Amino acid sequence: MYNDVKVHDGKVYSGMTVGTGHLWNYLNAVWEETKVEPDVWQMKFTATKHRQKSAPVGSGVPVGSMYHWYILADQVVKKINADEYTTEMTGLKFKIGHKRPYWRGFSYTYPEQLSYRQRVIEVLRETL
Repeated sequence: MYNDVKVHDGKVYSGMTVGTGHLWNYLNAVWEETKVEPDVWQMKFTATKHRQKSAPVGSGVPVGSMYHWYILADQVVKKINADEYTTEMTGLKFKIGHKRPYWRGFSYTYPEQLSYRQRVIEVLRETL
């Protein structure tokens, strides 16, 4: 089951089993970007995502739960006319923390947990 304790490569975790996945459709997506240096853009993406297949009954976390992810991605964009581009992004997303509906903050705000900054640094070091 989703919340059962699992082990992968010696690391204890809960949630989806390693190797399984989701296919999402993004509705009403907005990509905002601002050029901040000659080759650097600051970006923000907001959307509501919807499962292509319904979640199994009783699976997953309670409604209101939140996850904080750090994404390292590679994007390829192709201009197809004056106002449109295709975009493809591939990469990795790393869980930095989570928040249950009844918690006061994300998991990284609690004692004995790595802080947000420490976890991001750990992700970047592991990736390098």
